[in-house]
Amino acid sequence: MAVNIKSEQLMKKLLETVVQQGASDLHLSVGKPPILRVDGALAPLAGENILDKKTCAELLFSIMNDIQKKMLEQQYSVDFSFELEGKARFRVNVYRQLGVLSGAFRLINSDIKTIEDLGLPVTLREFTKLSQGMVLFVGPTGHGKSTSMAALLNEINQKRAEHIVTIEDPIEYVYKQDLSIINQREIGQDAKSFKTGLRAAFRQDIDVILVGEMRDAETISTAITAAETGHLIFSTLHTNDAGQTIDRIIDVFPGNQQNQIRSQLSSVLSGIVSQRLLPKIGGGRVPAVEVLLKNDAVESMIREGQTHQVINVMETNVESGMQSINRALAVLVKEGKVTLEDAERYATDRDMLHMLIR
Repeated sequence: MAVNIKSEQLMKKLLETVVQQGASDLHLSVGKPPILRVDGALAPLAGENILDKKTCAELLFSIMNDIQKKMLEQQYSVDFSFELEGKARFRVNVYRQLGVLSGAFRLINSDIKTIEDLGLPVTLREFTKLSQGMVLFVGPTGHGKSTSMAALLNEINQKRAEHIVTIEDPIEYVYKQDLSIINQREIGQDAKSFKTGLRAAFRQDIDVILVGEMRDAETISTAITAAETGHLIFSTLHTNDAGQTIDRIIDVFPGNQQNQIRSQLSSVLSGIVSQRLLPKIGGGRVPAVEVLLKNDAVESMIREGQTHQVINVMETNVESGMQSINRALAVLVKEGKVTLEDAERYATDRDMLHMLIR
């Protein structure tokens, strides 16, 4: 399909509206007008028409190159990044549903914020001082994992002379090199997959590696090996909390390999950060952050398969900077930043939440 100039202009206008209205996402779907997500809530864009099949496809194709169109044709969905003429960057997913095309656009702020800017626990700064290990950011899509990782990576960039490589699908934040050398590789353009990009890192004299997502056993195994051999690894998983994350990593492997993986993971895992973005009273959003830090108890718990004890470990090590998601939510309620109702939606244990608030 040839690019329709009118469609391209409308597409760019819609993306400019995302920036102007402070939205985080734009959704294009047949049978609906363009829809924005602002402060976590979806709302149709005022004054825009309902999209039909032809218009929706033309809008999406107007910002796609031939390689992206071919990937869409072969795989029925495609991820890529799009820059709006120096004004903003978007992470884009175009996909088929019920035989027609839809698109989801996530606004990526060009400025990489600091730990303080984001309202993250200052404990996370300790991860930027590590020379090796594995730090995992987990939680649902759209709750700030990539933004938080970028804050930590950029702090390393500003304070240490390291060789940093990111392997992403697609590239989100573009870093300005400071004390560190930073090379960014995009899946499909610079590397075939996370596992091949990660494997190549062993030959590139890399100190710090950001793996956009650990999707399969081979990528996880290679990342663990990289952490064992003197690299600092940052990555994400779509899990809900620290305990579930450990179980997910172990369960990816066949039963006869799980004891070995437990042993390796117990030695390389430096921490797990699980976060949620909640509507803030008065507007905006605020993070609730669960933090698990490595200590002897955590190592033993992982090695022995006792992940049900994660909550207890976090609750008995609050002084060292650990906190459960329930404690993080309770603090936000007591500080008057979020409502009890919103906190309850994200609590893993409502009774514990109420107890911590009291």
